[in-house]
Amino acid sequence: VISSANSLRPVQKAHDLLLAGADPLDAVVEGVKIQELDPTDMSVGYGGLPNADGVVQLDASCMHGPMKRAGAVGALEGIKTAAEVAKLVLKYTTHIMLVGEGAKRFALSYGFKEEDLLTDASRQAWLEWRATLSPRDNWIDVPARTPMVVHPPTGTINCNAVTPTGDIASVTTTAGLAWKIPGRVGDSPIIGAGQYCDNEVGASGSTGLGELNIMVCGAFLTVDG
Repeated sequence: VISSANSLRPVQKAHDLLLAGADPLDAVVEGVKIQELDPTDMSVGYGGLPNADGVVQLDASCMHGPMKRAGAVGALEGIKTAAEVAKLVLKYTTHIMLVGEGAKRFALSYGFKEEDLLTDASRQAWLEWRATLSPRDNWIDVPARTPMVVHPPTGTINCNAVTPTGDIASVTTTAGLAWKIPGRVGDSPIIGAGQYCDNEVGASGSTGLGELNIMVCGAFLTVDG
């Protein structure tokens, strides 16, 4: 199991599940859920940094090497574990990507609970960012106490796994670019950009500024190369 640096616990969880005989996709999704449910990780899931309107919108995608199938969600609101919803798109539909309100309704139909994804910390960070937008607006300026106000983070989790028998799966999940224009979708839910998996070759995924990776189809290019 290999992952981005902000998900050491997911790597251990996925590894343990693989050794117990779990499917690689189930293993990586269960792994990244640890961070998606962690309110202190502002890059994914619950507690993720919101868009310009103060709303958390999540993106995620996954691929299953043996089945050669993929699933993704974009601009998903009110659901903590976007990666799990992406896996359900893969398993139970003929589609690849669901977005926005449709993605949320899909998740709710599978028993997910709609919740406010903002924590006190992520809300405070957004309030500080909004207050520093312009000295001529109606918001009282506050000291920019956190670097994220000036330099919005782009944190994401990509996690890939291979079983002892050689089957591969991958998943990428993110809260996206902090303070983004509402509706913005980065590379994470785009198959071939945010992650890609070929059971005969390997898997790859990315973190960082999604627009740049979309332009080069980075994950596919890495695996294809």
